Amino acid sequence: MSEIIVPQNFENKTADAVVIGGGIVGASTAFWLSKAGMSVILVEKRDGLSTLTTAASVECFRTQFTEKSMADLVLPSVEMFENFKDVVNIPDIDIGITQKGYLFVTDDPDMVPDLEKALKRYNELGVPGSELIIGDDLQKRFPFLAPQALAATFNNRDGWISTHETTYGFAKGSKNASFFTKTKVTGLQIDGKGICGVETDKGIIQTRLVVNCAGPYAGVIGKMAGIDIPLRTVRRQKAYIRTSYKNLPSDAPFTVDLVNHSYWRPEAGGVLCAWVNPDEPESAPADDIATDWDFAAESIHRASRLNPFFETVADNLKAEDIDISAGQYVYTLDDKPIIGPIDEIEGLYMNCGHWCGVMMSPAAGKRVADIATGKMNNKNNPLRYSRFKEGDFEKGDTFLK
Repeated sequence: MSEIIVPQNFENKTADAVVIGGGIVGASTAFWLSKAGMSVILVEKRDGLSTLTTAASVECFRTQFTEKSMADLVLPSVEMFENFKDVVNIPDIDIGITQKGYLFVTDDPDMVPDLEKALKRYNELGVPGSELIIGDDLQKRFPFLAPQALAATFNNRDGWISTHETTYGFAKGSKNASFFTKTKVTGLQIDGKGICGVETDKGIIQTRLVVNCAGPYAGVIGKMAGIDIPLRTVRRQKAYIRTSYKNLPSDAPFTVDLVNHSYWRPEAGGVLCAWVNPDEPESAPADDIATDWDFAAESIHRASRLNPFFETVADNLKAEDIDISAGQYVYTLDDKPIIGPIDEIEGLYMNCGHWCGVMMSPAAGKRVADIATGKMNNKNNPLRYSRFKEGDFEKGDTFLK
């Protein structure tokens, strides 16, 4: 069974694998490596697991992807969320899985062909349950929408989870694994055979396998090994709106306005809402991300365009009813994560570059373990790091990426 500890200064620690980063991606990776029979140490510089980007997310997952490489990860991930008790072998765990769906909606008739194209692609990729809803049917099924809402894709298998419980579930379900918090990585050791150790502010861990799951800090870890990973970190904000509005559609799905990039979903005691600013500049990795004072107002304004109940919610809001938080998405050249080994340095693996780390974390961690143990050939891994130098990549057209 795993242990989550704050280690004192140590000498001569050894492990078959060291995972850097204690978010949901790192915890999943540690779980699957330990399940494969390895001794694992995960190091996290903060006070606890799931306290940086994982905690700042809207905690959602979806099956609606138009890229095969992404669908091949998210479909088994959703299945693992649905059967999480069996996956981690903890009968009483509750990750709060809520499957009310994702609704990608528009009032622009010129976008309807894009929805039709997406649905066709979902069917080609074997994404079950996706549907195109048009006109009166859309209003009947989702009466909270504005009358001008024209069409949407929907999959009721999509939804959200408690990322905190899921992250700690992976940790508690790990075998022969230790999770070191308040432990900062300061360097990577490399010899003629490749990776040989991880330097931390508490001591050195000797290992021949390191997995970089450091989220927005993945580029910093890469540079410790002389690797310049093509990553961009971008701020993403969200607002929690506390409201007692009696007609709040509490059974609504995660709803996305494809025209103005706003989205919202029900949350206990109110709603979460946000919008994606396509002009948000790249920012350096940071633990404390500043928020914009007007972000909640802008999010409510945008969401109210196709969800008019937000106007009533806004009329009765007080400052203390609003909580704005922020984290960072990490993007690669093709907006897809990097999973697997770095060819240039034996033993250095990546599981980073995620803007969708929560929803793909179970299968992404398993893929790392499968490649490390030879169950999967990295040449058959479309998210391998070498795809960039091989020119074997292109951006997809998944909604809200």
